[in-house]
Amino acid sequence: MTGKLWGIGLGPGDPELVTVKAARIIAEADVIAFHSARHGRSISRAVAAPYMRDGQIEEHLVYPVTIETVDHPGGYQGAIDDFYLEASETLAAHLAAGRSVALLAAGDPLFYSSYMHMHKRLCDRFDAEVIPGVTSISAASAALGVPLVERDEVLTILPGTLPAEELTRRLRETDSAAILKLGRTFPTVRKALADSGRLAEASYVERASTDRQRVIAAADVDETEVPYFSIAIVPSPSNNPAAAPATETGSVTVVGLGPGDDAWTTPEVRDELARASDVVGYTTYVNRVSARPGQKVHASDNKVESERAAMALDLAKRGSRVVVVSSGDPGVFAMAAAVVEVAAEEQWRDVPVRVLPGLTAAHAVASRVGAPLGHDYAMISLSDRLKPWDVVSRRISAVAAADMAIAVYNPASKSRTWQVGAMKDLLLEHRSPDTPVVVGRDVAGPEESVRIVPLGDLDPSEVDMRTLLIVGSSQTTVVESGGERKVFTPRRYPG
Repeated sequence: MTGKLWGIGLGPGDPELVTVKAARIIAEADVIAFHSARHGRSISRAVAAPYMRDGQIEEHLVYPVTIETVDHPGGYQGAIDDFYLEASETLAAHLAAGRSVALLAAGDPLFYSSYMHMHKRLCDRFDAEVIPGVTSISAASAALGVPLVERDEVLTILPGTLPAEELTRRLRETDSAAILKLGRTFPTVRKALADSGRLAEASYVERASTDRQRVIAAADVDETEVPYFSIAIVPSPSNNPAAAPATETGSVTVVGLGPGDDAWTTPEVRDELARASDVVGYTTYVNRVSARPGQKVHASDNKVESERAAMALDLAKRGSRVVVVSSGDPGVFAMAAAVVEVAAEEQWRDVPVRVLPGLTAAHAVASRVGAPLGHDYAMISLSDRLKPWDVVSRRISAVAAADMAIAVYNPASKSRTWQVGAMKDLLLEHRSPDTPVVVGRDVAGPEESVRIVPLGDLDPSEVDMRTLLIVGSSQTTVVESGGERKVFTPRRYPG
């Protein structure tokens, strides 16, 4: 009868954080196995010592290499793979002889732990059970006394061994982060924290839960004295006062959320939203933003752009960090122009204003069918609320005569139902009835539909405010590709 392999999670270092079950199995096991570097000191063995009994067999599994170079023909990984194979066979001999083996693991056995390499090599031959342990992340959070995440916030766990660019990207995209495996990687980690704008928020916890625990700001760490058993923590903006620092004058940032899918909101915009004290915008767009506790939301009707801009600037003048949200890109028929125009008034001239771009609705619709905007194109809004229709009609005729593709915004609404038909008539004066028209509705939303119709068959009654039209040029072509109809406007123009 074979023995049983136990993966024992010991927690982050404090022996009192060893679970009751782990303590019992340690005391009952025939063999206690543990890893260490060549210096021979095992933190896991020291944590488990209070629960061990006399007479137990100890298997000390010593790594042949940690960070130094090796002369193994397979390099570092080859040396490590041979070690894991040899170590697993050492444990297999005990298990085959009927002895139970408790393999100790700091933290949790299946979380960046040496145990998992033994588990994968033995679990198909022997009975194996894992006893979970308190992770270093939980211990570090407790040491800080700060919640990591709440509600629908996202915690990202990152190894410090990632390249600086990848760490930076992921730090920008997440609410909260824990970065492990520091030691020699800390200079890279600190650079990523700084480049992502999160260094001021980050804390450093060394040897969490032990009598050598140390907690300081990540920016204050001496990078020459960082042990492997340390962790960088970036709490979420909800629980991090440094995430939204107070300023004397405040600021206004106008951002684009993209066309509809949250995946199309850029990390830069997410980062700015997380740091805002106030979010301002049209109700439909504000509802796409998950406000954090303490963040003030100011929603308004779609027809009060100047008033909305003035409110945002006034909040900023009083010290608030304000984000004004738009759908798509804020500079395309959206709030950036309104904010910049109002900000030029004397009373707001000291308020800093920035604009962060977003993916446009035109490009989102175009992507669904290929490349209808592959050559010169124009963007035209059919709304005559802010400009007279004779201006709109002259521009449609001019662009049609110039033979450019056209992205048509705001084609219709409940109160504007005739403009699409009028546009169609103007276009047919210059374009063939066979000209491809892409009709994209609610792209990236739950009711998305995208159709390709000839201009002559375009039905104005099927177009509403959630629709964007792309009208091709004389060169725009419809092809079959991969079993689907695709549209492209070639980059070369005849003649």
